[in-house]
Amino acid sequence: MSGAFDGLTVAVTGGASGIGLATALAFAEQGASVAVLDINPSGAPEPLFGVVADVSDRASVTAAVEAVVARFGGLDILINNAGVSAIGTVEEQSDEDWARVLDINVTGIARTSSAALPHLRKSGHAAIVNLCSVAALNGLPQRALYSATKGAVLSLTYAMATDHVKEGVRVNAVSPGTVATPFVDNFLKKFDDPVKERAALDARQATGRMVTPEEVAGAILYLAHPASTSTTGTVLEVDGGLTHLRVRSS
Repeated sequence: MSGAFDGLTVAVTGGASGIGLATALAFAEQGASVAVLDINPSGAPEPLFGVVADVSDRASVTAAVEAVVARFGGLDILINNAGVSAIGTVEEQSDEDWARVLDINVTGIARTSSAALPHLRKSGHAAIVNLCSVAALNGLPQRALYSATKGAVLSLTYAMATDHVKEGVRVNAVSPGTVATPFVDNFLKKFDDPVKERAALDARQATGRMVTPEEVAGAILYLAHPASTSTTGTVLEVDGGLTHLRVRSS
């Protein structure tokens, strides 16, 4: 893929850490001009262009997209990565929890895409990649609210791909398994035995380990690649076999 994104501009929401940062850096390594849209973009090193953006606020997102276009002269690829997790059953999540997580994980994608589409339509290599999750298709424990949002992202991806295919804008999604990110590290600190809990998360993947942010970034680059012109309305699973494989323990 070396140099495949030369001359293209990429915006990555939630790009200051975890999957988003790995993705932003991967695009930059392949020649793209990359903007990180994040509530706190200070974690984005050069040559990334950091822009303050809150996906729960339409004015903030619109201003951020316009800042990217003003800086680079256009926008070719949007990666909708920003999102939050939620742990618990339907009995344990409040109405406020539902409103907040749905607003960020689902409506946030719609807001950002809406702001980006007028610019993407002008590109000859327009692509949107949404971050979904295996939680959309698997009954994971203690993930009722999070799973509901990612199920919505899955359906939203198909709908967006249909709506914009004739405009030359491809829309796809990546569906990661459990990814080894700073969020997971902080989550594990809450347990009495973090090592045991990490081992359980590793074992959930058939490969016996969590997915890396760089592996997810590689899938995102494939879907956004200028040569992937016939790939739209696709969800690419990067889940260590969690969804489809059932491996016997030795």
